[in-house]
Amino acid sequence: MTEPLLSVEELSISFPSVAGSVRVVDGISFSVGREVVALVGESGSGKSMTGRAIMGLLPRSAAVSAKRLAFDGQDLTTLSPSGWNAIRGDGIGLILQDPKYSLNPAHKVGRQVEEALLLHTRLSSSERRERALDMLSRVGLADPMRVYGSYPAALSGGMGQRVMIAAMLINRPKLLIADEPTSALDRNLQDQILTLLRSLTEELGMGLLLISHDLQQVSRYADRVMVMRHGHIEDQMASADLSHAKSAYTRALWAARPSAATYGTQLPVYGDEP
Repeated sequence: MTEPLLSVEELSISFPSVAGSVRVVDGISFSVGREVVALVGESGSGKSMTGRAIMGLLPRSAAVSAKRLAFDGQDLTTLSPSGWNAIRGDGIGLILQDPKYSLNPAHKVGRQVEEALLLHTRLSSSERRERALDMLSRVGLADPMRVYGSYPAALSGGMGQRVMIAAMLINRPKLLIADEPTSALDRNLQDQILTLLRSLTEELGMGLLLISHDLQQVSRYADRVMVMRHGHIEDQMASADLSHAKSAYTRALWAARPSAATYGTQLPVYGDEP
C-alpha cells in the first residue's frame, strides 16, 4: 500500500494552566489519503486544535508531541519557520469558517487569490491573473472578472467562501484542511460548498480533512468519519457504517439527527439509549 498523504500517530497538545497544564488533544492517531475524511466533534473536543497542529499554527504556549506527524513523507515536527512557509499554501491549504475574518478587506480579491502563486511559483503577473480567473470560475463564481477586481466587502458570504476555496486551491495543494468551512452560511449554501469541495477533491486528486460539528451533514460528503470527544477519537469508520457505530457517543449523535420521522419528538441526548 502507498503511504497516506497525512500520518498522525499519538498526537497530544497541551496548554499551561494554573494547575500545571491542560491536555486538549490526547494521543490521537489517524491518516488521510486522497479522499475526504471528516473529523467531527462538539465545541472543545480538540478538532480545530488538531487541524492547526497539522498546519503548524498553534500558539507558542502550546506543547505538541507526536510519535509521528508527517505529510507526504516529510516529518512536520522538525520543520523550521521557512520549512513551514514552503508547505503552507503549496503542499497543504487551510480554509477557515468565516471569509469575513480570513480575507483582507484592504486588498482586492485577485491579489489575495494569487498570493500562493506569488510565494511559490515564478509565474508572470499575466499568468497568475489567468490562473486566478480560471480558479474563480471553477469554484462556481459566475462573473470571475468582476469578482477578481472586487474588495471582499462587496461579496456575499457564499461568494466569499468560494473565493477562499479558490485561494487555497490555486497552487493545487495535495492536502486541504477545511475547518468548519460552512458554519457562517445558511443550509442551502452549506450543501453547495460541501458539494463543491467534494467535487474539487476528486477532480484534483487531493486529500481533504473536513472539520465539523455536524455529523449528519458531513457524513453525506465524506468517505470516512472520525468522531472526537474530550481530546480523544471515539470512532473511525466509513460514513456508510455510522448507523452501526460501536461507540455509544457516536450512536447517540447519529440517532439525534433531525428528520421527518423525528419531527415533534424529543431527540435523544448522550446517556440515553438511542
